[in-house]
Amino acid sequence: MEYIIRLVEDDLEDKLAASGAVLIKGPKSCGKTETATQYAKSVLRMDRDPQVPVIMATNPQLLLRGETPRLLDEWQEQPEIWNYVRHEVDYRKSKGQFILTGSANPPENVKLHSGAGRFTVVQMDTLSWQELGYSTGIVKLSDLLLGHLDEYYAPEISLDLILERLCIGGWPILIHERLKNALKLNRGYVDLLCEVDMSQVSGVKRDPNKVRSLLRSISRNIATLVDNKTLETDVKINEVNELSRNTLSDYLGALSKLMILYEQPAFNPHIRSAASLRKSTKKHLCDPSLAVAALGLDKEALLKDLKYTGFLFESLAIHELNVYAKANDATVYHYNDSYGNEVDAIVQKRNGDYAAFEIKLGVGYIDEAAENLKKFSANIDTAKMEAPKSLTIITGTGMSYRRSDGIHVISLASLGK
Repeated sequence: MEYIIRLVEDDLEDKLAASGAVLIKGPKSCGKTETATQYAKSVLRMDRDPQVPVIMATNPQLLLRGETPRLLDEWQEQPEIWNYVRHEVDYRKSKGQFILTGSANPPENVKLHSGAGRFTVVQMDTLSWQELGYSTGIVKLSDLLLGHLDEYYAPEISLDLILERLCIGGWPILIHERLKNALKLNRGYVDLLCEVDMSQVSGVKRDPNKVRSLLRSISRNIATLVDNKTLETDVKINEVNELSRNTLSDYLGALSKLMILYEQPAFNPHIRSAASLRKSTKKHLCDPSLAVAALGLDKEALLKDLKYTGFLFESLAIHELNVYAKANDATVYHYNDSYGNEVDAIVQKRNGDYAAFEIKLGVGYIDEAAENLKKFSANIDTAKMEAPKSLTIITGTGMSYRRSDGIHVISLASLGK
């Protein structure tokens, strides 16, 4: 299979040049190892080589020998290696010595000393539409964050394509796979997550049936401000297995460690109104295809329930914005206040510049979305912070254009980094 250049590679190159070791984090099967091997001169697969545990117990520094950058794949299998890498970086006093990749964080009982000054981190996601070739990238997030765009136009895409991509997702292994097979493979991913991965992380046995119930509940409430109490109630109503509050909290923590659960943080701007700002996160899975798989849905089922598909599309758009935001040193938030005003996504750079986005699957709610964005912008206290650099509606089936009020309407198939 031909390697696809990833958008995080510029960040990876910069961090290899700036630090002694780079940690690439991301969910299992998102392509971390394949990308890391493009830059590594030697490779050690910590989860495959049977000699690794023996050497770790006798002379761990032997594992660090090899041409640099040296890739330590699935390093969390032997988490103590972190401290040996840290000391080796100090000793060598050279940049770009090691790349560590992992699909889980190490257990809490492993004492890891800070890697500050030695390690930098690259966060990796499943493939974006721009990487897959489904987006032209003609409208760049970088330009939206600057507040100026050249003239653009792009035709709309079909609902059929969107539904198919929601089912398949951005997994590198599924690039050329048929929809029917992709659905089976994604359901297999969920099965392994429930039955194996969740009990391996932190070495705690977890009930696969309860994990599955929680995943289904998160999937039903994807891209919403669902709290733990609501999830607990949802599981009780819709599933055979009930979850206590403590169990639910533990399982959510494990899903986060595996980087399967993504929680979109709340934006905290200075506003003119007396409304209080909601601080809850929106819950997403690392790829919306996992929600489709967890619920046993397919393309036909999504077509029959376009309301739910709209939430999945929002989660997909947040996934895309996350990939493009990381390439611009930015973070994706959401806005929600006590007056009921909300904005689906706020992308903010470290320097404070930000852009606001509403996300709609179809074109029927464009005017309503535009009013939401204008209301949000008008409520910003510009004496204390800058106004948003741009206001944008991301659509699925609509074409890309600029409205007369200056708000951008952009198809997901036009958006890029």
